[in-house]
Amino acid sequence: MVHRLLCLLGLVTLALLPWHDAPRAAVGTRAGQTWTNPKDGSKLVFVPAGGFTMGSNGGDADEKPAHKVNLRGYWIGKNEVTVAQYRRFCQETGRQMPRGQGGDNHPVVNVSWDDAVAYARWAGCRLPTEAEWEKAARGTDARTYPWGNTWDPAKCNTEEGGPGRTMPVGSYPRGASPYGCLDMAGNVSEWCSSVYKKYPYRADDGREDPNAPSPRVYRGGSWDDDRDDARTSERDSDARGDKDDDRGFRLARSS
Repeated sequence: MVHRLLCLLGLVTLALLPWHDAPRAAVGTRAGQTWTNPKDGSKLVFVPAGGFTMGSNGGDADEKPAHKVNLRGYWIGKNEVTVAQYRRFCQETGRQMPRGQGGDNHPVVNVSWDDAVAYARWAGCRLPTEAEWEKAARGTDARTYPWGNTWDPAKCNTEEGGPGRTMPVGSYPRGASPYGCLDMAGNVSEWCSSVYKKYPYRADDGREDPNAPSPRVYRGGSWDDDRDDARTSERDSDARGDKDDDRGFRLARSS
């Protein structure tokens, strides 16, 4: 009888847990392990805690200096948020679907930073910080591109080898990052949560203030950018209300 009651209490406890919670990073959670968000169907991959090199001493001025950043473990979208996913968000919230989209499985574009934040909250997630985005893209060996240090136009959708428009997410599996994230070079550039500020990166210096009116970072380059913009350390920024036909976003979630 006691055993039955304990089992019943356990089931009730599980039922009361927030249904969209990502799994906590327990012992045995592996780099690249995936979790599917039941709210919107996004697949997120796990990036374990630890340090990585952020920035590049050989890059643009705003990428300097290269410096070590330590992060807690987190989850980040394997793919960019798609047109179909964003349309469902609009249907459920009454938000207007932006024009100028590709097919259902293409990344959503023409979304502002505020639009991306609203979607992430609806999905029970958030945008990645600039540091989280870069670690997920380049790993711990400071690689220049998600797949390594040698440029290959066949591994991403940029102006050198792409069709001059967005492609369905995940169209370049050979361009995967060390953790299995796709399209972190090219296709669409991606909003991050962070305010655009000088390096070194510090999460406690105001750059992660969600209410700051300052321009926000976007990363990754797009179908309309060249190989230099596709580098993992390349930084760009725009006003949080601006939109572009080559900019989208991916989700993140704390572990």
